[in-house]
Amino acid sequence: MSHSHTVQETQRNGKLALWALAISAFGIGTTEFVPVGLLATIANDFDIGITVAGFLISGYAIGVAVGAPILTALTNRISRKSLLMMLMLVFIVGNIVAALSNSFELLMVARFITAFSHGVFFAIGATIAVQLVPPQKKASAIALMFTGLTVATVTGVPLGTLVGQAFGWRATFWGVAVLGIIAIVAIAFLIPKNLQQSPPAKFKDMFKLITNTRLLLGFSITALGYGGTFVAFTYLTPILEDIVKIDVKLVSIVLLVYGVAVAIGNEIGGRLANHHPARALLWMFMINAVILIVMTFLIPFKVIGLISIIFMGLFAFMNVPGLQLNIVQLAEKYVPAAVDVASALNIAAFNVGIAIGSIIGGIVIQSIGLIHTPWIGGVMVLSAVVLTFISLKLERI
Repeated sequence: MSHSHTVQETQRNGKLALWALAISAFGIGTTEFVPVGLLATIANDFDIGITVAGFLISGYAIGVAVGAPILTALTNRISRKSLLMMLMLVFIVGNIVAALSNSFELLMVARFITAFSHGVFFAIGATIAVQLVPPQKKASAIALMFTGLTVATVTGVPLGTLVGQAFGWRATFWGVAVLGIIAIVAIAFLIPKNLQQSPPAKFKDMFKLITNTRLLLGFSITALGYGGTFVAFTYLTPILEDIVKIDVKLVSIVLLVYGVAVAIGNEIGGRLANHHPARALLWMFMINAVILIVMTFLIPFKVIGLISIIFMGLFAFMNVPGLQLNIVQLAEKYVPAAVDVASALNIAAFNVGIAIGSIIGGIVIQSIGLIHTPWIGGVMVLSAVVLTFISLKLERI
C-alpha cells in the first residue's frame, strides 16, 4: 500500500515540476514571439523598416542558436535547479533592458542576451521533463513543457500585442519580466533538488554529434520543417493588416485564435509522435507544405484567408514534440554520452530555422512582395519532407 502511495506522490510531484517548467516556457515563449504582434509599432517608434524590425525575431533566434549548445556544454556541472534559476534571472534582466532601451541597437542587444537563457532552458528542460515521468510518457512530458511555449503563442503573444497597442511596446517587455519573476518562484518551490546530472559531455562526444550524418540530417529536418512557417509567420501582422485587410484592433484576436490552433496541434503532435516520431513528421510536413502553398492564393479573401491562417497554426507547431524526440532517440542510438547536448543543438536547429525563415521572409517582401511569403515557406517545408523520407529510409537499413 505504502509503495503505491509513494508512486502516486512521486507522479504528483513530477506533474507539479512539469508545470513549473511549463510556466517558465510560457515566459520564454512570449518573449520570443511577442515582437510578431508589435513589429509595426516598434518599426514606427524607431523609424525603421518592417524588414529591419524583423531582425528582432531572427536576431533573437540566432542568439538562441549560438547560446544553446555552447552554454549547455559549459554549464553541465551546475546543479540543474540552480541553473534553471540562473537562466530565469538572465531572462528577467534581458527583458528589463529591452523595456528601457532607447535605441533599436540596445533593444537588439537586450534580445540577444535574453536569447541565451532561452536555448539552455529548453535543452535542459527537455531532459528534466523526461526524468519526471514514466518511460512511455516521454514525448507527452516534452509536449507538456513545450505547451508553455505553445500557450505563449496562444495567449502571451496576443496579450502582449494588446498591452503594446494600449500602453506602448515597452509595457509588454515589463510584463514579460514579471512573468520571469513568477517562473523563478515556481522553479524554487516545485522543481526537485535531486535531479539526475548528466555526466559532463566531452568535446569528443560533441564532435561526434556534429559529424554524425544521421544527426545532421535530423537537425536539418528540424530547421527546414519548423522554420518554413516563419517565412510568413514573422510578418503575420503586416499580412493581416495589408493583405487580408482586417482592422488593426482585431489583430490580437486573430493571434489568439491562431494560438488556440497551435495548442491543439501541439497536443495532437505529442500523441502522434510518442511511438514513431519520424513517420508522424513526414505526414505533418506534407500537410503543412500544402497549406502554406494554398494559403498564398487564399489570403486576399478575408474569410477563407483567415481560415487558412488558422490551419497554418494548427500544423506549423504540431511537429515540435516529434522533432525533439526524434533527435533524442537518434542521439541515444549514435552518441549516447551527449543526449543533453544533442537536445541543445536541436533547440539551436529550431532557431536557425526561425532565423532563416524570417530572413527569407524579409528578402521576399523586399523583392517580390508580402503575399509571396507563404508559398516560399511551403517550399522550405517540402525540402524537410524529402529529408525526412531519406532519414526514414536510412534508419530502416
